[in-house]
Amino acid sequence: MEFSSATQRRLETIRSQLAPSPVDDQSPLSFNTTASPFNHGENYSVVLPEKLDTGKWNVCRSVRSPMKLVSRFPNHPEIGTLHDNFLHAVTLYPDNKYLGTRVREDGTVGEYKWMTYGETASARQAIGSGLRHLGIHQGARVGLYFINRPEWMVVDHACAAYSYISVPLYDTLGPDAVKYVVNHADVQAIFCVPQTLNMLLSFLSEIPSVRLIVVVGGADEHLPSLPPGSGVTIVSYQKLLSQGRSSLQPFCPPKPEDIATICYTSGTTGTPKGVVLTHANLIANLAGFSLVVEFFPSDVYLSYLPLAHIYERANQVLSVYYGVAIGFYQGDNLKLMDDLAALRPTVFCSVPRLYNRIYDGIINAVKTSGVLKERLFRAAFNSKKQAIMNGRNPSPIWDRLIFNKIKEKLGGRVRVMASGASPLSPDVMDFLRVCFGCMVREGYGMTETSCVISFMDEGDNESGHVGSPNPACEVKLVDVPEMNYTSDDQPYPRGEICVRGPIIFKGYYKDEEQTKEVIDGDGWLHTGDIGLWLPGGRLKIIDRKKNIFKLAQGEYIAPEKIENVYTKCKFVSQCFIHGDSFNSSLVAIVAVDPDVLRDWAASEGIKYEHLAQLCNDPRVRKAVHAEMDDVGGEAQLRGFEFAKAVTLVAEPFTLENGLLTPTFKIKRPQAKAYFAEAITKMYAEIAASESLPSKI
Repeated sequence: MEFSSATQRRLETIRSQLAPSPVDDQSPLSFNTTASPFNHGENYSVVLPEKLDTGKWNVCRSVRSPMKLVSRFPNHPEIGTLHDNFLHAVTLYPDNKYLGTRVREDGTVGEYKWMTYGETASARQAIGSGLRHLGIHQGARVGLYFINRPEWMVVDHACAAYSYISVPLYDTLGPDAVKYVVNHADVQAIFCVPQTLNMLLSFLSEIPSVRLIVVVGGADEHLPSLPPGSGVTIVSYQKLLSQGRSSLQPFCPPKPEDIATICYTSGTTGTPKGVVLTHANLIANLAGFSLVVEFFPSDVYLSYLPLAHIYERANQVLSVYYGVAIGFYQGDNLKLMDDLAALRPTVFCSVPRLYNRIYDGIINAVKTSGVLKERLFRAAFNSKKQAIMNGRNPSPIWDRLIFNKIKEKLGGRVRVMASGASPLSPDVMDFLRVCFGCMVREGYGMTETSCVISFMDEGDNESGHVGSPNPACEVKLVDVPEMNYTSDDQPYPRGEICVRGPIIFKGYYKDEEQTKEVIDGDGWLHTGDIGLWLPGGRLKIIDRKKNIFKLAQGEYIAPEKIENVYTKCKFVSQCFIHGDSFNSSLVAIVAVDPDVLRDWAASEGIKYEHLAQLCNDPRVRKAVHAEMDDVGGEAQLRGFEFAKAVTLVAEPFTLENGLLTPTFKIKRPQAKAYFAEAITKMYAEIAASESLPSKI
C-alpha cells in the first residue's frame, strides 16, 4: 500500500516518538520530545493522530503498548474468556487458598475458612451441572441476588463454564427495579438468600421468565412450597450442589465474542440500563490493566465492594489471573474494620467515601490526643511526606513511633491501596500514602468500558489525577463549546473524555437508541465526563457534562466537585449541593457525622435530647457552616461555589431512602424532591438576609 507524502511524514514522526533508547534498556519506550508539538515529555502516554492522513494529534495511548491495543494477557494469549482465566488459575494454583469467609452456617462469625482454587473448580462444575440437570440451557440469563460471599463467585464461574449469562442484581434494589431487570433480561434462574427470597415471592407471578430459584444459605426443609402450576422450582444451593455432583455434565465453554454478563447500571435517573459485556471485553480490559498492576499468589484481597458493580467484578477477575486469596467481609459495613484485622489483606480496594472516613477518624484522633502528641504527629507526617515526594526512603523511626499503629487498623500488611468510583481528594491520597506507607493509586472507569479506562502508574507520586490510559484502549478529548472546554485550551487541553478499543461494551440490552447516543459512528464511547491532559499524558477529571447546572448570573456549577470539597469538613458525612438558574447562590444539605457533632456539642455545653434537635440548633448550623467555609477557602473554591445556606440532617443518604445509587452516587432529582421544603426555606432565608438594610 502506498501512502501520501503527508501520511508518510506522520508515520515517520510516530516511529521517531517510539524509537528505543540506547541509554536505558529498562525503559519500554522513549520519546523524541521534538517529534510532535503535542508530545508529552514523560513516558506515561503518547499522542498519535486519530487518522494518519488528516486531523489533529489528539489520541492518547499508554506508553506500554502504543502501536497496538492490548486484547489478551501478553504472557498467556490463550486466555480468551473468563472460563479460560479460571482454568489458568486452577492449573497453576490448585491448592492455593481462594475463597474465604468468617461466617459459619449457623450465622456466627469466627476465623476465616478457605476453599482452594481446586475445590472451587469442583463446586463450579457441580453447580453448572445442576443447572443443566434442571433444564437451564446454554445462553440462559442467571440472576445473582445476594451480597458478596464465596457462593457468588462459584455461581459466576459456573456461568462462564457452561455459557450462561450472569445478571447481577444489587441486593438493595427495590421490588420495582428487581422486577424490571428480571423481566427485561428474561432471567430464567435466580440465586438468592432467604432475605431476598421473600421479595421475589411477593411478585413471582409478575416475573414469568423465572423457572428456577436457588436459595443460598437456606435449608430445604425451611423453603416454601409453591403451587404445582406455578412452573417455578425452588431448591437450596446445597441440594443443587449435590444434584450436580451426582450427574456431572461436560463444560460448554463460551467463545470470546459471547456475552459474559449484562450489568444493569442504576444511574441517577430513569430505568436501569443493561450493559452488555462479552468475555473478550472483560479479558481485554484486565489484560491491559495487568501491564500496570501486578498481584502475586501470596496476596490477600478483601471483598466488600458490591459484586454487582464492575469495579469489584474486575478486581476479582484480575485476582483470579494472579492466584490471589479473596476473603469476604461478613456482610456488615460497620464491622469492616473487624474483618480487616482478621484477614490482614495485602491489597485493599475501596472508594473515596471510606477513605474520607479513615482520614477524618485519624485527624480527629490526633486533634484530641493532646498538644504534644499532635505536634509529634505533624512533625512525623511532614518529614515522611517530604521524603516520599522527593523519592527518598523516609526514616523508619516515624513508622515505629507513629504510623505502625495506624497501619494495624487495616491489618498491618497492606502494600497497595486503590481508589475508584468517584474522585479522591489529593490531600486524602497524600495522607493515606504517608500514614499507611504503601502505594495509593487512583483509577477511572465505567461499566460501559468493562471497568478501567485509566490508572495511575507505579512510582508516580503526584496526586489529583487518574493516571494514563489502560493499554487496552485509546482516549481523546472532544470539545464542549457550550461549557468553554476545547483541545486548544491553555495550559492544558480540555474536553469530554471519549474512549475506544476492545474494552467498549456491545451496547445497552434491547436499547439501540440509547446505545447510539453514547457510541458514535467511529466507535468512540462518549463518557459524559470532562477531563484535561496533564504533562506526561495523565488524565485529570474536572467536570461532568450531565450534572452541570447554571446559576442565575450565568456561572456554571459542577456540584460533585464542591461536594467532594465539603466532605473533608469534620462535621460532614455526606453533602448535597443544589442550585438552579432562578437563584444566584448555592445551598447545601449536610448529613452530619453524629459522633463528631455530639463531641463538639458536649465541648460547647449544648444540651439536646436527640440528634435531629441538635441539627436544628442555630448555633450548630452556624458552626458547621463556618467550618465548611474554612474548608472551601483552603480548597480555593470560587465565591459563587460556596454554599450560602446549610441545612443539617441526622438521617444519612442511603440506598434505602432512595437518595443514593448502589455505587453511592447521589440521585440528584430524587434528592431535590426529598429536600424540597428545606431548599425553599434556605433560599427564603438568603433572600431575607440580602434584603436587610446594611449598617452604616
